[in-house]
Amino acid sequence: MDSIKLTWLGHSCFVAEAEGYRICFDPYSNGSVPGVELHDVEANEVICSHEHGDHNYREAVKLIPNGVNPFKTTTLHSFHDDASGAKRGKNDITIIEYNGIRVAHLGDIGCYPTPDQIDELRGLDAVMVPVGGHFTMDPADVTEFLKAIDARVVVPMHFRSENAGLTMIGTLDDFLKGREDVVRHQGNTVEITKDTPAQTAVLELVK
Repeated sequence: MDSIKLTWLGHSCFVAEAEGYRICFDPYSNGSVPGVELHDVEANEVICSHEHGDHNYREAVKLIPNGVNPFKTTTLHSFHDDASGAKRGKNDITIIEYNGIRVAHLGDIGCYPTPDQIDELRGLDAVMVPVGGHFTMDPADVTEFLKAIDARVVVPMHFRSENAGLTMIGTLDDFLKGREDVVRHQGNTVEITKDTPAQTAVLELVK
Protein backbone atom coordinates (compact mmCIF):
# COMPACT_ATOMS: atom_id res chain seq x y z
CA MET A 1 0.00 0.00 0.00
CA ASP A 2 1.24 3.49 -0.85
CA SER A 3 2.48 5.42 2.17
CA ILE A 4 4.63 8.28 3.36
CA LYS A 5 6.74 7.29 6.35
CA LEU A 6 7.37 10.10 8.82
CA THR A 7 10.24 9.83 11.29
CA TRP A 8 10.61 12.45 14.04
CA LEU A 9 14.18 13.35 15.00
CA GLY A 10 13.30 15.89 17.69
CA HIS A 11 12.20 19.54 17.69
CA SER A 12 10.82 20.21 14.16
CA CYS A 13 13.10 17.79 12.33
CA PHE A 14 11.44 14.98 10.38
CA VAL A 15 12.38 12.63 7.58
CA ALA A 16 9.62 11.88 5.09
CA GLU A 17 10.15 8.82 2.91
CA ALA A 18 8.45 7.15 -0.05
CA GLU A 19 9.91 4.69 -2.57
CA GLY A 20 13.24 4.96 -0.75
CA TYR A 21 13.50 8.71 -1.36
CA ARG A 22 14.06 10.71 1.81
CA ILE A 23 13.40 14.39 2.53
CA CYS A 24 14.76 15.85 5.76
CA PHE A 25 12.83 18.82 7.14
CA ASP A 26 14.35 21.45 9.45
CA PRO A 27 17.54 19.82 10.77
CA TYR A 28 18.93 21.63 13.82
CA SER A 29 22.50 22.25 14.90
CA ASN A 30 23.61 20.26 17.92
CA GLY A 31 23.48 22.52 20.95
CA SER A 32 20.65 24.69 19.58
CA VAL A 33 17.89 22.62 21.20
CA PRO A 34 18.47 21.34 24.75
CA GLY A 35 18.22 17.58 25.18
CA VAL A 36 18.38 16.51 21.53
CA GLU A 37 21.10 15.92 18.96
CA LEU A 38 21.18 14.75 15.36
CA HIS A 39 23.41 11.84 14.38
CA ASP A 40 23.86 9.92 11.13
CA VAL A 41 20.95 11.51 9.27
CA GLU A 42 20.83 10.61 5.58
CA ALA A 43 18.47 12.08 3.01
CA ASN A 44 18.21 12.82 -0.69
CA GLU A 45 17.31 16.44 -0.03
CA VAL A 46 16.88 18.92 2.79
CA ILE A 47 14.03 21.43 3.11
CA CYS A 48 14.33 24.23 5.69
CA SER A 49 11.33 26.32 6.63
CA HIS A 50 13.49 29.31 7.59
CA GLU A 51 17.05 30.31 8.32
CA HIS A 52 17.37 29.90 12.08
CA GLY A 53 20.00 27.56 13.49
CA ASP A 54 17.47 25.20 15.08
CA HIS A 55 15.85 24.66 11.66
CA ASN A 56 18.50 25.13 8.94
CA TYR A 57 21.58 23.11 9.85
CA ARG A 58 21.93 21.38 6.49
CA GLU A 59 25.41 20.18 7.43
CA ALA A 60 23.80 17.65 9.80
CA VAL A 61 22.46 15.66 6.85
CA LYS A 62 24.54 13.37 4.64
CA LEU A 63 23.08 13.66 1.15
CA ILE A 64 22.21 10.49 -0.74
CA PRO A 65 23.00 10.98 -4.45
CA ASN A 66 20.99 9.99 -7.52
CA GLY A 67 17.60 9.34 -5.96
CA VAL A 68 14.44 9.56 -8.04
CA ASN A 69 12.06 12.01 -6.34
CA PRO A 70 8.49 10.61 -6.22
CA PHE A 71 7.10 13.67 -4.43
CA LYS A 72 5.31 16.69 -5.78
CA THR A 73 6.29 19.66 -3.61
CA THR A 74 4.32 22.87 -3.03
CA THR A 75 5.65 25.80 -0.99
CA LEU A 76 3.40 28.35 0.73
CA HIS A 77 5.05 31.51 2.03
CA SER A 78 4.12 32.68 5.52
CA PHE A 79 5.73 34.40 8.50
CA HIS A 80 7.49 33.41 11.71
CA ASP A 81 5.43 35.96 13.67
CA ASP A 82 2.17 37.88 13.66
CA ALA A 83 3.79 41.08 12.33
CA SER A 84 4.42 40.12 8.68
CA GLY A 85 7.92 38.97 9.54
CA ALA A 86 9.03 42.14 11.34
CA LYS A 87 9.93 40.23 14.52
CA ARG A 88 11.34 36.91 13.30
CA GLY A 89 11.25 36.88 9.51
CA LYS A 90 9.67 34.61 6.95
CA ASN A 91 8.57 30.97 7.19
CA ASP A 92 7.72 28.44 4.52
CA ILE A 93 5.02 25.79 4.67
CA THR A 94 5.84 22.75 2.55
CA ILE A 95 3.28 20.31 1.17
CA ILE A 96 4.52 17.03 -0.26
CA GLU A 97 2.28 14.72 -2.24
CA TYR A 98 2.83 11.09 -3.17
CA ASN A 99 0.22 9.11 -5.11
CA GLY A 100 -2.58 11.24 -3.69
CA ILE A 101 -1.27 11.25 -0.10
CA ARG A 102 -0.73 14.85 1.03
CA VAL A 103 1.43 15.78 4.01
CA ALA A 104 2.50 19.25 5.18
CA HIS A 105 5.31 20.54 7.39
CA LEU A 106 4.42 23.95 8.80
CA GLY A 107 7.86 25.01 10.00
CA ASP A 108 7.74 27.78 12.62
CA ILE A 109 4.51 29.33 11.46
CA GLY A 110 3.75 32.32 13.66
CA CYS A 111 0.67 33.75 11.97
CA TYR A 112 -2.73 32.40 11.07
CA PRO A 113 -2.66 31.21 7.43
CA THR A 114 -4.50 33.20 4.77
CA PRO A 115 -7.87 31.97 3.41
CA ASP A 116 -6.14 30.81 0.22
CA GLN A 117 -3.60 28.86 2.26
CA ILE A 118 -6.37 27.30 4.33
CA ASP A 119 -7.98 26.11 1.09
CA GLU A 120 -4.64 24.68 -0.06
CA LEU A 121 -4.11 22.85 3.24
CA ARG A 122 -7.65 21.58 3.69
CA GLY A 123 -8.04 17.81 3.73
CA LEU A 124 -4.39 16.91 4.32
CA ASP A 125 -3.67 13.31 5.19
CA ALA A 126 -1.17 14.52 7.81
CA VAL A 127 0.26 17.76 9.12
CA MET A 128 3.38 18.35 11.22
CA VAL A 129 2.48 21.37 13.35
CA PRO A 130 4.35 23.38 16.02
CA VAL A 131 2.36 23.38 19.25
CA GLY A 132 4.63 25.00 21.86
CA GLY A 133 3.69 28.61 21.14
CA HIS A 134 5.86 31.63 22.02
CA PHE A 135 7.79 31.62 18.70
CA THR A 136 4.84 30.16 16.79
CA MET A 137 1.04 30.36 16.77
CA ASP A 138 -0.39 29.98 20.25
CA PRO A 139 -2.17 26.69 21.04
CA ALA A 140 -5.66 28.21 20.77
CA ASP A 141 -4.95 29.47 17.23
CA VAL A 142 -3.37 26.14 16.33
CA THR A 143 -6.51 24.33 17.48
CA GLU A 144 -8.74 26.65 15.45
CA PHE A 145 -6.48 26.26 12.41
CA LEU A 146 -6.53 22.46 12.65
CA LYS A 147 -10.32 22.50 12.73
CA ALA A 148 -10.33 24.70 9.62
CA ILE A 149 -8.09 22.43 7.54
CA ASP A 150 -9.50 19.13 8.86
CA ALA A 151 -6.23 17.22 8.53
CA ARG A 152 -6.72 13.53 9.25
CA VAL A 153 -3.48 12.96 11.19
CA VAL A 154 -1.95 15.70 13.35
CA VAL A 155 1.70 15.22 14.34
CA PRO A 156 2.81 17.68 17.06
CA MET A 157 6.32 19.15 17.00
CA HIS A 158 8.30 22.09 18.43
CA PHE A 159 7.28 21.64 22.06
CA ARG A 160 9.05 21.23 25.40
CA SER A 161 9.22 17.96 27.30
CA GLU A 162 10.70 17.17 30.69
CA ASN A 163 14.11 16.40 29.20
CA ALA A 164 14.20 18.22 25.86
CA GLY A 165 13.13 21.36 24.05
CA LEU A 166 13.46 25.12 24.28
CA THR A 167 12.71 26.30 27.80
CA MET A 168 10.47 29.20 26.76
CA ILE A 169 7.95 27.18 24.74
CA GLY A 170 4.99 25.20 26.04
CA THR A 171 4.63 21.50 26.68
CA LEU A 172 2.84 18.90 24.63
CA ASP A 173 0.35 18.33 27.44
CA ASP A 174 -0.82 21.93 27.11
CA PHE A 175 -1.76 21.24 23.49
CA LEU A 176 -3.29 17.82 24.10
CA LYS A 177 -5.85 19.05 26.65
CA GLY A 178 -9.30 18.46 25.21
CA ARG A 179 -8.08 16.40 22.25
CA GLU A 180 -9.90 13.06 22.27
CA ASP A 181 -8.03 11.35 19.42
CA VAL A 182 -4.55 11.07 20.93
CA VAL A 183 -2.56 7.98 19.88
CA ARG A 184 0.82 7.53 21.57
CA HIS A 185 3.08 5.59 19.23
CA GLN A 186 5.89 3.34 20.35
CA GLY A 187 8.88 4.77 18.55
CA ASN A 188 9.40 7.85 16.43
CA THR A 189 7.71 6.82 13.16
CA VAL A 190 4.22 6.81 11.69
CA GLU A 191 3.10 5.52 8.30
CA ILE A 192 0.63 7.80 6.53
CA THR A 193 -1.67 6.03 4.09
CA LYS A 194 -5.15 6.77 2.80
CA ASP A 195 -6.41 4.39 5.50
CA THR A 196 -4.47 5.71 8.51
CA PRO A 197 -7.09 6.40 11.21
CA ALA A 198 -7.74 10.01 12.19
CA GLN A 199 -5.61 10.85 15.22
CA THR A 200 -3.25 13.16 17.01
CA ALA A 201 -0.10 11.07 16.61
CA VAL A 202 2.32 11.54 19.51
CA LEU A 203 5.72 10.13 18.58
CA GLU A 204 8.44 9.13 21.02
CA LEU A 205 11.74 10.98 21.03
CA VAL A 206 14.34 8.36 20.15
CA LYS A 207 17.87 9.45 21.01
